[in-house]
Amino acid sequence: MGRAFEYRRAAKEKRWDKMSKVFPKLGKAITMAAKEGGSDPSMNGKLRTAIQNAKSENMPKDNIDAAIKRATQKDIAAFTEVNYEGKGPHGVLVYVECATDNPTRTVANVKMYFNKAGGGVVPNGSLEFMFDRKCVFEIEKGELDAEELELELIDAGCEEIEVIEDKIFIYGDYTSFGTVAKALEDLNVEVVKSNLQRIPTSPVEFTDEQLVDIEKMLDRIEDDDDIQQVFTNIA
Repeated sequence: MGRAFEYRRAAKEKRWDKMSKVFPKLGKAITMAAKEGGSDPSMNGKLRTAIQNAKSENMPKDNIDAAIKRATQKDIAAFTEVNYEGKGPHGVLVYVECATDNPTRTVANVKMYFNKAGGGVVPNGSLEFMFDRKCVFEIEKGELDAEELELELIDAGCEEIEVIEDKIFIYGDYTSFGTVAKALEDLNVEVVKSNLQRIPTSPVEFTDEQLVDIEKMLDRIEDDDDIQQVFTNIA
């Protein structure tokens, strides 16, 4: 009984720890989308996607509403989207996407994370060819036929469909995000989560020992509130 209690407590702490890191990033994405395109999700596709992703992480409705409301406040900070590229321990390649109200602070922090791990930031554009930018949609498989769905979505820009357990992942070029999203909506297919990802063109296998060093650096980067997404060439 004591062991089961400790397990449940550890699991709860892990969930809270994840939420404490994820919710601020999701809230920032919602605020930025609302400030850019208006607070009505039905008229703002970017906001609709940000809300959808927040719900998939079980972000409370009050938090979502508060993030939208912040976009209308006069004293809200102006966030800038900036990207940084770097090489970490054992040669791992890392692409970092940020949303910040202070780029000077953010670049200093990002450089510190790489330097402490024995790596370093490289000039922007150096790793661009090492990643394909794709739109990715996650849906529940349910009774859907993946092959039929793929045929329905090809004209909208779908390039590939992958089935993993009870989920279907739909991939397309990042420029097809809007058309794939509209096609899924027309088919009454509910999207669990959708975003733009950078998928490595030449994934690399690392040993367990190497991954320990790499994960330490990635954890530091991902803990930073200015960091929205982190992509690597880990296979």
